[in-house]
Amino acid sequence: MTEKIVLIGAGSAVFTRGLIADLISRRTDVVLGLVDTNVDALDVAERLAAAMVDNKAAPIRIEASTDRRDILPGATTVVCTIAVGGRRSWMEDILIPRKYGIYQPVGDTIMPGGLSRALRMVPAMISIAEDVLDLSPRALFFNYGNPMSAVCRGVRKVTGAHIVGLCHGVNHVARFLARTLGVDPNDIRYNAVGVNHLTWFTELRIAGVDVFPDLRALGKRKLAELFDDDGNPTELTGRIDDNPFSWWLLRLFDAFPAVLDRHVSEFFPSFFARKGSYFGSTLGIERYSMEATIERGDLSFEEMRAVAHGDGELPDSFFDRSSGEHEQVIDIVDNVRRDGAALFSANLPNRGQIPNLPADVIVEAPAVVDGSGIRPVQQEPLSAGLIGTFCRPIAAVETVVEAAVEGSREKFVQALLIDGSVPDCRTAEALADELIAAHSEHLPAFSRGPNTESDP
Repeated sequence: MTEKIVLIGAGSAVFTRGLIADLISRRTDVVLGLVDTNVDALDVAERLAAAMVDNKAAPIRIEASTDRRDILPGATTVVCTIAVGGRRSWMEDILIPRKYGIYQPVGDTIMPGGLSRALRMVPAMISIAEDVLDLSPRALFFNYGNPMSAVCRGVRKVTGAHIVGLCHGVNHVARFLARTLGVDPNDIRYNAVGVNHLTWFTELRIAGVDVFPDLRALGKRKLAELFDDDGNPTELTGRIDDNPFSWWLLRLFDAFPAVLDRHVSEFFPSFFARKGSYFGSTLGIERYSMEATIERGDLSFEEMRAVAHGDGELPDSFFDRSSGEHEQVIDIVDNVRRDGAALFSANLPNRGQIPNLPADVIVEAPAVVDGSGIRPVQQEPLSAGLIGTFCRPIAAVETVVEAAVEGSREKFVQALLIDGSVPDCRTAEALADELIAAHSEHLPAFSRGPNTESDP
């Protein structure tokens, strides 16, 4: 059987490039369907894909359309990377809360930015899921779009589609910990459970030997470097790779958080959200600048456009098997098709991955992948402290999914209050109204304007 992989949101050109590099390296017959409602973004993705395939004479046939229903029939794997409203809407998710004194370093998962993004993403992904069930019901179905937990929960709750959420964050932090410990990342084994962008490493092993004591000792040394005897940050804390909050959390919870300070800080809004105070700098501005993130995304797309249109050489680096958002999906598909046996980090409904959390909430934890599909691995209960870090985010996700599906302003306000970064009810209502107004064209449940599916 020839694999037909459909990528919805192909205008995410960096993801598309990485996915094609993975497919080329395998030298297997594949049909790759590219879908994006943004004509310009789709054109860049299709041209870039064709150039890479031609350069390596790879056995990959490319199809492309702005209408996913043209491409979905016959799909064996569907991968979604959409970002409704793209980077411009993402920036509004950051700038509008700033007017209310709320600062975010990412704003794609939780806090007002992540909750606002959920209003746009959940209905769009439900619509995609309905088409997948209609036109390719047996396809493996993966989501990379944020907010991961809200998207996967909304799709499963409304459609019943067996969507699986994938994120490279756990892999990224595993490599970070290996480098920090001075070991080969290929040699490290671990257990990491939680919710997307707040996933706790509770076990680390090398060649069967528990190295968590080494991590604890390293954490103590890190904290001694980063803070003086009075708990004040030292000058070292100005370095981008310090992650002082993550090392502090390791000391407090005896577990290490993924995905480091940039994401993890958003799950503790009472510490950082108001005024954005982060160890002597301002989150989202001086530290983890959102303006710089958006600018890098724009520049990256323009570089892709130049290569796609033949205005630049096709770099050899485009074909490297690099780490990134794309890196797990083809390995997972291969293990299913070949009846392999491997562990991957996956976002799935809770079926014992975290026994002391409610069933069906979306959790990120190890899953076995083999010929029978993708099955979660049951874990031991987590400590009360770790469970406490999930309760508010899970409640906010459950509430914002209902708000997105129902078009409920009141439930959006509730979600903002539950999240904990908004100081009072009046602020929550004013912020909700401004975010809804700013994104009205992308909120089909609130108004009947158009929505988009790409983030070039």
